[in-house]
Amino acid sequence: MTSTREILEDLASGKISIDDAEKELRALALARIGDIGLIDVNRQERTGVPEVVLAETKTTESIVRIVQTLVEKNGVVLLTRMDQDKLDGIKQAHPSLIIEELGSDNHLTVFVYSKSWSEPPKNGKIAILTAGTSDVIYAREAEAIARLMGVGVLTFYDVGVAGIHRLIEPIQKIIDEDVDAVVVFAGMEGALPTVVASLIDLPVIGVPVPTGYGHGGKGETALASMLQTCAPGLSVVNIGNGLGAGSVAALIAKRCAKKKK
Repeated sequence: MTSTREILEDLASGKISIDDAEKELRALALARIGDIGLIDVNRQERTGVPEVVLAETKTTESIVRIVQTLVEKNGVVLLTRMDQDKLDGIKQAHPSLIIEELGSDNHLTVFVYSKSWSEPPKNGKIAILTAGTSDVIYAREAEAIARLMGVGVLTFYDVGVAGIHRLIEPIQKIIDEDVDAVVVFAGMEGALPTVVASLIDLPVIGVPVPTGYGHGGKGETALASMLQTCAPGLSVVNIGNGLGAGSVAALIAKRCAKKKK
């Protein structure tokens, strides 16, 4: 796929005219998919975060067409909150594409890519921690977007405060590995992000997870607890927003890597 920089270089060298450059830049920005809408194929170049498809709210037919367009343009597409039926539809429609599944049956995070695509080289590093195993399906979103953005990922699952001794090794490794930012997932009372933020000198992003039940369940107490943190290094995203947290952490890591060079 031609980049904005390549178009500008062609313009500067006289290979194309101003009018041609304008047309190419417009074509680069958006791709229309029939009557479904416009896909922002150039988002990663503009913002650092690629276009990601939320499968939960789309029909299988729409997803199949979006996948085709984005793989043709970028070589890869990332889909979140995918269920097994929709994934089966993609496999049937695009048998030649490679599919990598993360998560569980009805909350899948999925890479779909061509055989010629490869992951970008790693610049920067983040760590992802979950309090419990129920949080992992949301953590997979953060892991996937960081990988797609070219950021290394360390993962530590099931290290919540109910067995706080489990946190010692992950914290030590985060320090040893020179991690740039940390994403912490927790449901129930949502205590883990505050604990982590109190132990390291790194930006920590807390993600409340909709586990828990009864009064304050489904992530409500976890969100309120994280917002009321007494650890100044903790910021918080909305309930279940693993993708958003992973995107922010990856942007921080890439900026840090750029400054280290």
